[in-house]
Amino acid sequence: MPRVKGGPKTHLRRKKRLKLAKGYFGGRSRLYRQATEAVDRALRFAYRDRRIKKRNFRRLWIARINAATRAHGLTYSELIAHLKRAKLTLNRKVLADMAMNDIEAFAHMIDTVKSTPAPSPS
Repeated sequence: MPRVKGGPKTHLRRKKRLKLAKGYFGGRSRLYRQATEAVDRALRFAYRDRRIKKRNFRRLWIARINAATRAHGLTYSELIAHLKRAKLTLNRKVLADMAMNDIEAFAHMIDTVKSTPAPSPS
């Protein structure tokens, strides 16, 4: 059976991997084996951290909402309960943005929600 080296295909594949490693330090950007390991690791972290990013933002929004809500005499969990009771469907991203940038509207919303009567147990 004749020997096949692959030539152009192999060269292109390696070139592609080295291009992904551009900007890495030392041999990681120049040597194929080190570049492959570094790129694989980087891609794993990128995949994982796209999910972790969502968690981190939710935590940040909750912390901001809680801080703003406590200034009005409520806790975060009480506010969420009041919002559900009032059938207000605002997500945490919007609530956090209101708490940071539109303080008057946030205060008005809290007052409105506070005044919503509790549902009678049936």
